[in-house]
Amino acid sequence: MAATPVPEASATAGVSSALRPTAGASAEPEPIPAGRASPPERYDDGVDVLHYDIELALPRGSGWMQGHAALDLRLDRAVTAVDLDFSGLHIDEVTVDSGPVEWHHEDGLLSIPLGSPAEAGARHRIAVAYRGVPDDGLILGETVHGDPSAFVDNWPNRTRFWLPSVDHPSDKATARFTVHAPAEWDVIANGRAAGPPVPTPPEVPGPSVGERRTWIYETAVDHPTYTLVVGGADMVIDTVGLAACGEAPVSPRADGCVAVTTWLFPDSRAEGASSFRRAADMVDVFTDMIGPFPYEKLANVQSATRFGGMENSSAIFYSQQAIAAGRDIESTVSHEIAHQWFGDSVTEADWSELWLSEGFATYFGAVYFERVDGMESFRERLAGAARAYLTSADTLRPVIDRRGDLFDMLNRNSYQKGGWVLHMLRREVGDDAFFAAIRAYYARYRDATATTDDLRAVFEEVADRDLARFFGQWLRAPGYPVLSVSTRDLRTGLRVEIEQVQGDYAPRFHIPVDVEVTWDGRSVRATVPLEGAGGVWIVPGAPADARVTLDPDGWLLHRLHGSPPSP
Repeated sequence: MAATPVPEASATAGVSSALRPTAGASAEPEPIPAGRASPPERYDDGVDVLHYDIELALPRGSGWMQGHAALDLRLDRAVTAVDLDFSGLHIDEVTVDSGPVEWHHEDGLLSIPLGSPAEAGARHRIAVAYRGVPDDGLILGETVHGDPSAFVDNWPNRTRFWLPSVDHPSDKATARFTVHAPAEWDVIANGRAAGPPVPTPPEVPGPSVGERRTWIYETAVDHPTYTLVVGGADMVIDTVGLAACGEAPVSPRADGCVAVTTWLFPDSRAEGASSFRRAADMVDVFTDMIGPFPYEKLANVQSATRFGGMENSSAIFYSQQAIAAGRDIESTVSHEIAHQWFGDSVTEADWSELWLSEGFATYFGAVYFERVDGMESFRERLAGAARAYLTSADTLRPVIDRRGDLFDMLNRNSYQKGGWVLHMLRREVGDDAFFAAIRAYYARYRDATATTDDLRAVFEEVADRDLARFFGQWLRAPGYPVLSVSTRDLRTGLRVEIEQVQGDYAPRFHIPVDVEVTWDGRSVRATVPLEGAGGVWIVPGAPADARVTLDPDGWLLHRLHGSPPSP
């Protein structure tokens, strides 16, 4: 909406708020396309943001907003300028260490000079005052019930549409939010509330909304920018329960627990409650399985989102339409809560390795139901994930994949195949080593970023074996095994031959295939290693009409030759 006239910002003499604009404002640049991937070298510029101090004045629904962001950053090497991701809004002023500077704002980059080259290790505070109607990222409008609202929706790199930032998962930082909003709203953000909301002083500038209140939230640990959020609307707040007691190191509560809450629109409260009834239990199960809960609280928020759910750290946003319609979204709740550990706390170092977030949430979201509802529920969810992947065109590309449009990363490789890779890794190393490695991986990279090679190194240490081939064939090559089974009567037994017949687009996988042969009420099993094209198992005493079942326990992502879909 770059054609929208830039609003006049209020400016009251003597106002101390950082929102007050100054002279010398820039023209509003054209917005860039949402989800456009930057070249890899863009985020290798030696700039590390340590903290965001964010102040926002929000309108009542549709309208313009006003913002001020102060970024504390450290330079990892000598640079003369800092580039921030920022798009579409009108800049009033930029300062470096409190001194105003000239800046250049074009094609989604705000370039800020530092003057003479700053040495490695130097620290600076860059502040940007801005205003306007965001083109994306911050959704100013109405709830599904027609009430005014404001919700941030960042994924993948849409933070830049409302906050000048290093908008990439490799750069994580703490944050403080000061939010001025209509007094009748409840406002949520990451981290802990610094206190109850207070009346906003009348001299604080911003959109005219009548009576306002001010909320302050602070985070204790680093977050990726795509999970930094604010949301506001008329909401009802209910407590589901307390969780992770004694295992929540940044909880502000005296009892050491985290409060698990729901934030629902009044007209959706009854419809939404059932989907979150086990949310506190999910936190407890994942804490026991993976490690300490990483954040101050867990709010489950009905909101405006582009997708069905968004795993914002400590403040998960869910589809307002799904909740208002009374849909059962418990699987989504489990998926998004699992993200608090994987994606939020342990963050993929680059978008190309999104499976470290979405594959993990897909798998552990299902493992929750294995733990509490039993194996049948778990297998049904895995079977659904396999069907989704096998029927997609994503089979023709590898899981670790660089895309020009980051929205294309939301595919069956990142989610369903990524989840299945973890399931097969569990089979490969065994339950004890698998969960021990998961806990070790989380402990090592909590509040930081990781790569697939980091994950592999942890698993190799814990399992004491080389897993290069496993990770290479399942994540860096496309496709999956298509298996053909043939039998031959040997009179003294049955010869079972398994062959891989997938097309040349995929490798010949090195995999263990569990086989079960059944006849006359008798059943025998073996694991046939496929080291390339195929493998053979001789089953003594089995007749020609014995039934052969591959992968009876559902450990292998594959398809039988002749069954749909075709690769």
